[in-house]
Amino acid sequence: MPVQPSAPRSSRSPSKAIAITVAAGPVLLLGALLWHPPLLGRLPDNDAVAEAAAADVTRWGLSHLAAAVAAAAITVAFIGIRSYLRERGDGWLSAVGLALVVVGNTLYAVLPGMEFSALAAHETGTDIAAAQDALQPWFISVLVSGSVVFAAGTTLFAAAIVRSAPRGRTEALLIAAALVVFGFSRVIPIGVVQFYVQPAAALLALLPLAAEISAGGRQRASVVAGPE
Repeated sequence: MPVQPSAPRSSRSPSKAIAITVAAGPVLLLGALLWHPPLLGRLPDNDAVAEAAAADVTRWGLSHLAAAVAAAAITVAFIGIRSYLRERGDGWLSAVGLALVVVGNTLYAVLPGMEFSALAAHETGTDIAAAQDALQPWFISVLVSGSVVFAAGTTLFAAAIVRSAPRGRTEALLIAAALVVFGFSRVIPIGVVQFYVQPAAALLALLPLAAEISAGGRQRASVVAGPE
């Protein structure tokens, strides 16, 4: 019996799944950070944290749980991007970048857990601001170390994207710039940057990559299918 050609749909499905995971990361991050009670000034601001946590303990707890989930989704997104760049011939840049992103994002995910101390203080009737003051040296250490490592990782990914793109491709430069902004936005201890610039840069960087990955999968599927 003649061998039947592979269906385009099955050939495209791995790329489609990767594209979905790449797009899901920044969307979940945006949702989590917009859900977080607004803290617009310089961080950490223990008095503002105490006020926000006491005003709505449920929102405070769930938004930080969502932030931890979003951090995991961002890690998965970069794993997908690394797979895509490797197919395009990238070597060590995105490989080292992925290791740095995973480490930096893991440390970033620790921060929402530390913020549950505000809930514990509220439930036990102790001073929330005092609890935050006690944790502040640890919070700053984790924030700075994780943010610097993550920024280094996104910068290597940016270099890999520019390097693997056709020459003169403006879109690759824009994606790379958004990745660098995404990474370094975590280093800047200002609420507006952390909660609004960061997810915006993530969307600008990762959504076009997701679309590109999906389009590449469709192109390969059409090649596998062949002319009708």
